[in-house]
Amino acid sequence: MTGRVVEWWDRSQVPLYLASIALGAVAGLAGPGLAPALGHAITPALALLLFATFLGVPLVEVGQGLKDVRFLLTVAVSNFVAVPVVAFALSRFVADDPGLALGVLLVLLTPCVDYVIVFTGLAGGARARLLSATPLLMVVQMLLLPAYLSLFAGAEVLDVIEVAPFVEAFVVLIVAPLTAAALVQALARRRAAGRAVEHVMAAAMVPLMMVTLAVVVGSQVAAVGSEAAALARVVPLYVGFVVVAVLLGRVAARLGRLDVPATRAVMFSTTTRNSLVVLPLALALPPQLAIVPLAVVTQTLVELVAMVVLVRLVPRLAPDRPTPAGEAVA
Repeated sequence: MTGRVVEWWDRSQVPLYLASIALGAVAGLAGPGLAPALGHAITPALALLLFATFLGVPLVEVGQGLKDVRFLLTVAVSNFVAVPVVAFALSRFVADDPGLALGVLLVLLTPCVDYVIVFTGLAGGARARLLSATPLLMVVQMLLLPAYLSLFAGAEVLDVIEVAPFVEAFVVLIVAPLTAAALVQALARRRAAGRAVEHVMAAAMVPLMMVTLAVVVGSQVAAVGSEAAALARVVPLYVGFVVVAVLLGRVAARLGRLDVPATRAVMFSTTTRNSLVVLPLALALPPQLAIVPLAVVTQTLVELVAMVVLVRLVPRLAPDRPTPAGEAVA
């Protein structure tokens, strides 16, 4: 019976994820008082989801991913050379509102390092190689974000940029779940208890994703709704970013002559942003920039819907096909 249930929700992932987003939105709008509790649930839910994801990735594959220089270079150039040009161009559409412009820049300039791995795996992408790239993505964005914000938004914004949220997120959402997964994998080689944990967490992937989507949306939707008129201006910018970034990732992977799983990983990495990590930065801004965290959250809501769609769309844009001898597939 349990096996049939797992098979059903594995086949029904997209409608289940969309239903979770809708449920979170309804709960958040019907009970705005739930937002703080749901907000506190985001980090543990995301950490547990990533633990389950890492547990399904043999750690030897992660080590091999560090040797894939072509993939790492493609991910880095896409996120830190090409995407900033797109982010700056989109921010010009709200340049008359410094808060909205800063929010757009803050979130679009930072590539995701957490649930992007989950969505990449769901789409048949190279999640182990993308996991190998997370330290590079985290460190480089920490170094480059102040420079890009100074260049695009003015040097005064550097007074409010802090490193602490990036470090905390990396430890809590990457290092801790990855360490726990490594310990369970080691235990599974010798004990049935370890194998049981692997089996349970693999079966729980879909429910964990559903819970994560629901709590993220539910915790933020009421705040976004309170400034809907102003935030409506950035929604088409975020939708446009998804379209451009997916195509940008596809082109970059082709130029890098990457195989199909790596191509899908680059497409997700280029598109998915680090909104949950930069949100504490936005919340630390002075009251006159109170719209900035809401602009960041709006991107999260748009992105979550887009990710559910891209799980189905990206494999069509980068389909599996036979590889002739000696030729890399892009």
